[in-house]
Amino acid sequence: MSRRTLPLEGQSAETIEREILHRKQKDIDALGSRVWSLVYYHSPELHELVQRVYGLYIAENALNPMAFPSLRQMEREVVEIVGSLVHLPAEGGGVMTSGGTESLFLAMKAARDYALRQRPYLSQLEVVAPISVHPAIDKAAHYLGLKVIHTPTDADGAANVTAIEAAISERTVLLVASAPSYPHGVMDPIEQVAEIARRHNLWLHVDACIGGMVWPFLEKLGHSVPPWDFRVEGITSLSVDLHKYGYAPKGASVLLYRHKSLRRYQFFVYAGWPGGIYPSATFLGTRSGGAIAAAWAVLHYLGEAGYLEATRLAYETTQRLKEAIGRLPELYIVGKPLMTILAVGAREPYNIYRVGDYLSERGWFLDRQQHPPSLHLTVSRGHARVVEEFISDLEAAVEKVRLRRRSSFTQRVGRGLVRTGLRLLPERWVRAMARWVSRTAQTSEPPRRTAAMYGMMGSLPSQGQIETLALDFLDQALGG
Repeated sequence: MSRRTLPLEGQSAETIEREILHRKQKDIDALGSRVWSLVYYHSPELHELVQRVYGLYIAENALNPMAFPSLRQMEREVVEIVGSLVHLPAEGGGVMTSGGTESLFLAMKAARDYALRQRPYLSQLEVVAPISVHPAIDKAAHYLGLKVIHTPTDADGAANVTAIEAAISERTVLLVASAPSYPHGVMDPIEQVAEIARRHNLWLHVDACIGGMVWPFLEKLGHSVPPWDFRVEGITSLSVDLHKYGYAPKGASVLLYRHKSLRRYQFFVYAGWPGGIYPSATFLGTRSGGAIAAAWAVLHYLGEAGYLEATRLAYETTQRLKEAIGRLPELYIVGKPLMTILAVGAREPYNIYRVGDYLSERGWFLDRQQHPPSLHLTVSRGHARVVEEFISDLEAAVEKVRLRRRSSFTQRVGRGLVRTGLRLLPERWVRAMARWVSRTAQTSEPPRRTAAMYGMMGSLPSQGQIETLALDFLDQALGG
């Protein structure tokens, strides 16, 4: 297949826009609230405001804070506003980043460099985090030369504090807890983890990327919220994404430190470059001015009243979903989620991935999860207008799965054969099978039926083989 080359002549704006709109028709309807992850939609009015403000700063680069003083001022004010919501002490400080992954990366870099300043003799530094923590922690550790010690969760999906303390060693430089964890929306026992951090004089980072713009407003609405922010002594740093429940455009997160002096450990400076002294406050060099300005605009457009209304609608929609799921004996909610995130599993012998496939055929997009198999729903304000339609489709999907139970025996036999066969096949054959599954799963349109693929992945005898399949899938998706 020939590769695309640069057109010899430029095309008209109308032609380009028509082609993009044609391609976009294959995407899931994000603005129609058909997506239960990835997108946090508020309203047409806010969407239009974000587009206008982002456009005003589409050329500006926040790499140099002195070049565009308006961006510098807006970033400071965004950090101050988010800090006030999470009770950041007066001596605290922070910075905007491109998202939760960068926020976690920088928190881990800061914790690592701080520990090495105190204990330069350390080697093979370790991070202790529950298995439910976001994989960006493992990704950052991979780049930073850290080792993550994963600890188990309890029956409800929250971090097991006894296991966390048992995993601490002289090489530990950081503890991580989630408020809440992304897979199941379960809050870790932040106070207890913070007590462990104080007792062992360790840095504690709270990943509130997905919950940080919900908990403050749930509390103001009168709901019981477990302690999670800087009011808990022992929390060193905390991250909040504005492009999730802050309803800002992608590329806007905030990383906060209890003491501003700790922020210096995330910085990078190189003074030997012929192009001049190169200081960088974040991992990224070039930073989008549009994301900063739009985040500032959204905070001021919604204000406290707007966020209270958005949080109330999202929470009420979540309760409506819980009620509907509770009426379906085949389904259950994983763990004890307190916020606006749900994971829905299926009781044996029902297959939750088949439920997901039927929902996909109806135009819904839900993440598939494992351990246990489940469907993930992140509920935002926009879902309030489509929740009844979704519940109707969910009930129809469960009914269809009921009717397909007769084929479950054949499926179990097939998975057993795959599991046995993979244990006997040479490694190169397993890799070839993984590549084949990746190719067949990769299409130009959103996947509609994934139960078979997840069934095969679930039958692979080792995590390494699953990771091989995922790597090959990425290769196929990126092309080239």
